[in-house]
Amino acid sequence: MSTSETTPATTPAAAPRFDTKVVVLLRDDLLPWQELNVTAFLTSGVATSEPGLVGEPYVDADATEYLPMLRQPVLVLAGDAELLATARAKAIGRGIATAIYTRELFSTGHDAANRAAVAAVGSADLDLVGIALRGPKNAVDKVVKGARMHG
Repeated sequence: MSTSETTPATTPAAAPRFDTKVVVLLRDDLLPWQELNVTAFLTSGVATSEPGLVGEPYVDADATEYLPMLRQPVLVLAGDAELLATARAKAIGRGIATAIYTRELFSTGHDAANRAAVAAVGSADLDLVGIALRGPKNAVDKVVKGARMHG
């Protein structure tokens, strides 16, 4: 076999088209470690929101198995506090699956404390530093309108 040929096991499948879009929208004033922390937590919310969102485990050429990941790309965007609040309200109003991360969660140490911190604040008063959305492409695009690519 020439080096330009590939075996069926290594030939990438055609890129699938997804009817949905996954977006993480971060506050534009976070520290780098906060951006990473918030993105990781929010993505875990999306991954567990519906069966079938996570693919098969990864296996390298030595047969070492690795954890599966989301089946579709995640777009990371940035915006100010007002944009996050507006996007959250629009997403909830449209019935789009939404995960939130509030500033208070930087000082909590476990899941129960995280949920208690969110439960103590009304929707309109949440100090959002990030949200994640998964929903129909067009609807998600409308919800995050005005956000810019992170970076």
